[in-house]
Amino acid sequence: MNRINQTLEKTRQEGRKALVTYIVCGDPVVDATLVTMHKMVASGVDIIELGVPFSDPMAEGPVIALGHERALANKTSLKSTMAVVKAFRETNNDTPVVLMGYANPVERMGYEVFAQRASEAGGDGLLTVDLPPEEAEPLNEQLKKVGIENIFLIAPTTTKDRAQQIANLAGGFLYYVSLKGVTGAGHLDVGSVEAKLAELRQLTDLPICVGFGIKDAQTAKAIAKTADGAVVGSLLVDKMGALAEQPAEDIADAVVDLIRPIREGLDELKS
Repeated sequence: MNRINQTLEKTRQEGRKALVTYIVCGDPVVDATLVTMHKMVASGVDIIELGVPFSDPMAEGPVIALGHERALANKTSLKSTMAVVKAFRETNNDTPVVLMGYANPVERMGYEVFAQRASEAGGDGLLTVDLPPEEAEPLNEQLKKVGIENIFLIAPTTTKDRAQQIANLAGGFLYYVSLKGVTGAGHLDVGSVEAKLAELRQLTDLPICVGFGIKDAQTAKAIAKTADGAVVGSLLVDKMGALAEQPAEDIADAVVDLIRPIREGLDELKS
């Protein structure tokens, strides 16, 4: 079984909520990524989303877009991101890693080659923000061959019919975007999220994790009351960018300081 499925089944059985964190590979310095990944796991992170830098990250707000710019300036690529995952696997064979990015680098590498290399590196999932479900089947076919889950976003504006189409293609979990806008946006409406998740649960048995707009333990708890997990990204990327001149260990420790209260908040919901 894929690590994503194992992990989310384990959190379900333990009656707790999954904490999913996003950082950009190679941001703000190359050496910070691997040490931050390991320290995030030690602080209670269940799944890591590792951003693949891209020159036109259209779904990102200014915080994560700057993270992509910094990573690209550090010469970080899809290949080097896979190398980081492989290095992570040298000492961690349990924590799921989702490669999150945009379709262009994957298409340029080729679906079959990408799937093989991602699998060999130890990747568990892929989330391509700008790949519509109508065009996803060829990639899905290659990912299935190597046991990688294809994760999709669902937005507040997604119709029920389209949500069903997405759910039929998706694996691992559904990533529900909690608000209209880009990553890091505010105005989180917990009531509308709860209503949408209730609708989605009628369409699929996949776990649902919620991201965009989760900034602290309070918002994470509010969302996770009805979700299976909370995704935190902009908060971490912003902190890492502010510490770009600091040693990698200090950057990772600062990320842990942000994660720890969120993990504790989620654990207060343990049933």
